Amino acid sequence: MNQALVSIITPTYNHEKYISDCIDSVLKQTYSHWEMIIVDDGSTDKTYEKALEFSQKDNRIKVFTQKNIGIFRLAETYNFALNKSQGKYIAVLEGDDVWVPEKLEIQVNELEKDEEIVLCWGKAFSSSEDLSIDLNLFPIDEIDNQILNNHPIGNSLSKLIYTCYIPALTVVVRKSALKNGFSQKFGLPLVDLPTWQYLALKGKFCYINSALGKWRIYPNQVTKTHTAKMAEGFYKLAVELYSNNKTTLTEYGITERKIKNHFLDLLVINYSRSGRYKLIRSDYKGARKDYLKSIFKFGFHKPDWKLRSIVGLLYSIFNKDIEGLTKKIGRVSYK
Repeated sequence: MNQALVSIITPTYNHEKYISDCIDSVLKQTYSHWEMIIVDDGSTDKTYEKALEFSQKDNRIKVFTQKNIGIFRLAETYNFALNKSQGKYIAVLEGDDVWVPEKLEIQVNELEKDEEIVLCWGKAFSSSEDLSIDLNLFPIDEIDNQILNNHPIGNSLSKLIYTCYIPALTVVVRKSALKNGFSQKFGLPLVDLPTWQYLALKGKFCYINSALGKWRIYPNQVTKTHTAKMAEGFYKLAVELYSNNKTTLTEYGITERKIKNHFLDLLVINYSRSGRYKLIRSDYKGARKDYLKSIFKFGFHKPDWKLRSIVGLLYSIFNKDIEGLTKKIGRVSYK
């Protein structure tokens, strides 16, 4: 029986410490009919060289490099890999993430059962940098099964308009549904959310209720260095999505007021988090700026997070790291 080919898109930049784990997790897949398309975005370390060593041992691994264009042109990198792909299905695995061995086998089996499924996804752990400690299993919140599976078509937008609860490293997409390629909008350093929103209007989703992989948490990754800016981009993306699909979203109880209130909450939280991540990097001036925005902008939303920001502001004034306090009160430290 002919197996469907899966094309794995792996964008990577300065992942010298992680790329071997990433590729090893693909080599350990119980489903063997795949190609891995690694696109190095002009790394300044030995990411490209390490990836190239794997490609010389296994011709399913194809490695490309390019002049650095950065995360704000990430869609170009993804779509370059998409154009190189030969597979029926497209999987996403960035260079610092890893999969469980059964991941592709489970998902291909589900996709082959139903041609109306355009996207298959599952849970993922956030983990410590060395992958030794699993921090959280995402999605954390209880989500209605019909939303998880995008039934009826478009239902997932009622949640995706607010947050990207679908971990990118778990996704396998039917390539024929990606006619417009991967999407990137409003200065967001990501392609997943706008792409999943587009696909939610194209067909069914298939949710796998088990962990399919892990992504690392460390201070200098994109979600830490651009936290506040991302929240503002998500707000703009939601407004556009609502404007273009008002009839569908109104059916699911989405209103402009709900969108505004949600994202004002998010902006308070993300400016507070951005301040914390800057404290970790000893950017005390930048931390103070973000904490002040969290405290004094966005009205009276999220007072508990405004209180956190006040504590963080005090630490930033005295040029101190807040992670020691974080550990003492039993919260996760990102150091």
